[in-house]
Amino acid sequence: MYNTDMPGRAELPTTRQLIRSTLIALFIAAMLLVTVVLPAEYAVDPTGAGRALGLTQMGEIKRQLAEEAEADAATSAATETQPELPFAEELTAPQRAEVSTSTPTPQEPKTAWRDEATISLAPGAAAEIKLVMRRGETARYEWRVDQGHVNSDLHGDGAAGQSRSYRKGRSEASDTGELTAAFDGSHGWFWRNRSNVTVKLVLQTNGDYTQLKRVL
Repeated sequence: MYNTDMPGRAELPTTRQLIRSTLIALFIAAMLLVTVVLPAEYAVDPTGAGRALGLTQMGEIKRQLAEEAEADAATSAATETQPELPFAEELTAPQRAEVSTSTPTPQEPKTAWRDEATISLAPGAAAEIKLVMRRGETARYEWRVDQGHVNSDLHGDGAAGQSRSYRKGRSEASDTGELTAAFDGSHGWFWRNRSNVTVKLVLQTNGDYTQLKRVL
């Protein structure tokens, strides 16, 4: 049986060659980190090569999605651990101003909205409004912003730990439709202002629900 011959001392790389190869590998790894990994994963682009390759935009999207996921998780945790505020109660925390409700008068058409809420959101600010509904009840809704755009999440939370996401929107100025409750609980909208201007958001609703309230 033939075994491969062991290389002689003269055939082995020298210490200088090993150091040179190691330094070259470290340089290549550093270049890949700066031009590919940092832009694509963290939107950090010190050389500008990541944006030219379209990697920085990918990193910005990942970072924005991560921020929104953290905000949604924080909102869900706050909703579970803190009592929900009545919609008409005064809210004094920053970026939660200007909430109003109105009820159509008897002279308005039968198709008029039952409730209307107006919220002012500064850039980066968030708000959440829920309808208290029973399983199978349906409510109609329409919301819009006067300028800019928001990200939205239409979802529901039940007393028994149930949760469901009905719809998610990105960079929207309006939405309209019907919401049918999948279980008894609170069902509604979470918005975050992702534009660089303060927006006025108007929500109008009618249908089968017992209460409209703001929880954030």
